[in-house]
Amino acid sequence: MTALSDTLLRDMASKGIDADLTLSILGDYNAGAYDGVEPVRAAGVPAVDGRTVIRLGSDGPHAVPAALARERLSALALPLPRCAEETGNVEARRLAFPREALEEIGWSLMGRTAFGVLNGGSATSYADSKKNLAFGQEAFAALEGPFARMAVLCRDRPKGLAPAFVQPDGTPGESFLLLKMRARLVAAARAGAAKAGAARATAGAAPFMPLFQMTSVGNDAELGAAYEEYRSHPLLKPLAERTGLDPVDWATGVQPMIAAYTHSSEGRPKRVFDRAFGRPDAALALPGGHGQCFRVLAPLLRALRDGGIRYAYLGNVDNLGYLPDPVEIALLALSGAPAAFDFSLRTSVDVKGGVLVETEEGGRTVADIGPAISFDEVRRLEASGASILFNCATGLFDLDWLVPRLDELGRALPVRFTDQDKDAGRYSQAEQVTWEVTGLLPSFIAFAVDKYDRFIAAKLLVETLLTSGIGEGDPRIPPALAETSRLLKAGLEAKLAGPYGLTLRGGRWEAASI
Repeated sequence: MTALSDTLLRDMASKGIDADLTLSILGDYNAGAYDGVEPVRAAGVPAVDGRTVIRLGSDGPHAVPAALARERLSALALPLPRCAEETGNVEARRLAFPREALEEIGWSLMGRTAFGVLNGGSATSYADSKKNLAFGQEAFAALEGPFARMAVLCRDRPKGLAPAFVQPDGTPGESFLLLKMRARLVAAARAGAAKAGAARATAGAAPFMPLFQMTSVGNDAELGAAYEEYRSHPLLKPLAERTGLDPVDWATGVQPMIAAYTHSSEGRPKRVFDRAFGRPDAALALPGGHGQCFRVLAPLLRALRDGGIRYAYLGNVDNLGYLPDPVEIALLALSGAPAAFDFSLRTSVDVKGGVLVETEEGGRTVADIGPAISFDEVRRLEASGASILFNCATGLFDLDWLVPRLDELGRALPVRFTDQDKDAGRYSQAEQVTWEVTGLLPSFIAFAVDKYDRFIAAKLLVETLLTSGIGEGDPRIPPALAETSRLLKAGLEAKLAGPYGLTLRGGRWEAASI
């Protein structure tokens, strides 16, 4: 193991860096463990075939071999919905499940489904003025006033605590996390789960749709303090009392920080980067990517499964479209697949994230733009006429499959090193990307979803402003961006009025009667 000076070790400890994990990754790299991790070579993109890539949103029936459907529903102690129709000849009997039947199955399983979020770091980059020039100087100029007012509410805070939208009257909306918590209470009320939380907890089982999260050493304390303030929030407290659920009870895994490593130009073996900002024995603390979630969340996922939870959603905190969907839960349960993921057709604003590709080896995976697949390659595939399905950073896992394999997945998920040249110096960063887990699964379902329903995400503050309708009608907003903004705003309003349980009064979204 590489020896580090006592001064450097103290510096790492003061910055929340896990020295053992840092050195473990370093040792694996120098031993050649990651030499085979190469950019994804995409042979093409998969078609929507109705079986492995399913277009979500249509009312048309979904057919499953009859014997398998009955077997899987029986294993879940669920009856066959009466509106399911048996078709086909004796040799190929199938059960056709219309949307109504899928919703019935999914709502029956909602109480056995956990809802998890990956909390990003601080919202400083999200509100950085230079990064927010991504859509052009003219577009930024149209949003500059509201941007300045919102930016001060975001910088140096966990992103999940930043306002998720701007109210029609121009004031900040509620945070991403508060809205997630309200959506869970709204679902419990609509599912008829009144007092179910307290009853299940008393019986030793998990409450309705338990919440779980991955935080980091840099934001865990601030998030915890905010949750205690949220406990009495008018959007949460009345519904919490009605359902018997603790509105801010998050099972939590805290992600450690790792240190930066030396730049590839310094050759091999790599070392811990120890000259941050030009100071000797100064480390640079960095997250190891959300892909570390399979290690960090392993104990709580095991506990959820032991408490009777069968399925678990996992997604990014900054996507207002990310919510449990009963139809998805039903389709995963009927399929017998280990997991399912949301994808939408890529738009001009989707420049950071992953895309669904077929590999040269015949498999499918999510290739992250930048670390795993170049943007030029994405454009080449689009130029060839392919429809690029963009990763919505939403996964639904069968815990019976996932939990026994958590350690294996945590080790096998690719670790990608990227060189950086920033104010702190020239260094390399090691990251695991959550959604590359798709390449390690024996199979999975890809849901082709409506971006404006399931992927109302905000990597930049200008996206939040555009989604909220800021700049609407301003000629400085390019036409294509203005149209995307219009569609995102419609999606946002549908979500706020639907699963978030809000209604518009006097220019503000407020609690609706549930």
